Amino acid sequence: MADTVGFELDSYLRRIGWEGKRRADVETLRGVHLAHMRGIPFENLDALRRTAPSLEPADLVAKLLHSRRGGYCYEHNTLLALALEALGYRVTRLTARVVVGADDIVSRPRTHMALLVEVPGDPQPYLADVGFGAIGALLEPVPLTTGVEFHDAGRRHRLVHVPHDGPLEMWLLQAYGGGAWAGQYAFTLEPFEKPDFDVINWHIGTNPRSPFTQRLYVQRVTADSHLLLAGRLLTETRADGTVTEKEVTDEAEARRLLDEEFGIIAPEGMTLLG
Repeated sequence: MADTVGFELDSYLRRIGWEGKRRADVETLRGVHLAHMRGIPFENLDALRRTAPSLEPADLVAKLLHSRRGGYCYEHNTLLALALEALGYRVTRLTARVVVGADDIVSRPRTHMALLVEVPGDPQPYLADVGFGAIGALLEPVPLTTGVEFHDAGRRHRLVHVPHDGPLEMWLLQAYGGGAWAGQYAFTLEPFEKPDFDVINWHIGTNPRSPFTQRLYVQRVTADSHLLLAGRLLTETRADGTVTEKEVTDEAEARRLLDEEFGIIAPEGMTLLG
């Protein structure tokens, strides 16, 4: 179990709007996961300023729970892991290769964080992930099994095995959209620890070649839509598949959108649109 000094379970559950049971079962796992996805936005404002955000529990609490801010994968999934452990689950932190748009899985480094969650009394572990900033993200955790299509809060996912040269099985999360299955990220079940994520987080948050240091990227999920602002392009995808796009033309409009549509207050003085 990770160091939990500074973590506040009550504040976390209040932030995501969870008023259900506090027990380590599958129902609570699914409910908390979905509430987190809808309750805390995805954003890369720190990385856009070439700063790696802190992953210390107290700093995550201050930023994601007590401020009008969100975070990216290491922040979101570290926060969820702390909450799940406090509720009685066993959590293994994993790394993954984001393969959206890639022809070769191993051409992508392990820069994403995901979680393997064990439910007391349940022999089947679950893949959980509230930090994947894409429309192919999981809304609810899915059992770690192949050959099954999962419907998680309206989205469709499945896990498959893919061949590779390593000694551990390689899992691939796929999402269904546009009439086809598309790979989202690939992972093995090797556990990673906080020092590993400190290094990866620093690389992604400060490297000028990192996609998160180059342009604004914010996401919000509701029961009805997925809202994404990537650079200057605002895209809303409705639950029925309808997609609308709009170009954001100036800094004032970007700040207004972050405030009113995403629930984020951008730091004073930073440039959002580049």
